[in-house]
Amino acid sequence: MALDKGISAPDVTLKTKTAEGLQDVHLSENFGKRKTVLLFFPFAFSDPCTKEMCAVSESLAEYEKLDAAVYGISVDTPFTLEQFGEKNGIKFPLLSDFNRKASRAYDVLFEDVLGFKHVAKRSAFVIDEKGRIAYSFTSDDPRQFPDFDEVKKALEGA
Repeated sequence: MALDKGISAPDVTLKTKTAEGLQDVHLSENFGKRKTVLLFFPFAFSDPCTKEMCAVSESLAEYEKLDAAVYGISVDTPFTLEQFGEKNGIKFPLLSDFNRKASRAYDVLFEDVLGFKHVAKRSAFVIDEKGRIAYSFTSDDPRQFPDFDEVKKALEGA
């Protein structure tokens, strides 16, 4: 069961790949500064994940107005995520959870989905400026998206 509202968000360090190379991203880097949205997704380049990440990217200005940083997180490699982001014009960082540390810490790891082992469940977390979870969503159906109106409402209240 995914982590629930009100608890401290786990801090995990993940990798991202940009034109400058591999970089570490600490999920706690916004604590004390701004809100954070974590969007876990199962597979880069799959139709549902592409649809979700592109929709969020297209509405990124709305999240920025709510003083929130957005991160997409998948167990794909940072190299795959770089290509996925470039091909689809994703405007926020995509983080590799290749070692499954974040998926385990947030308790959003499928044991088996569609015959694939240890893939992130489609999940969304809003973390307030103090580092506490203000919104939590996870689904055992990889085609079910979070309610992004609820995500934004949680950001407004965080």
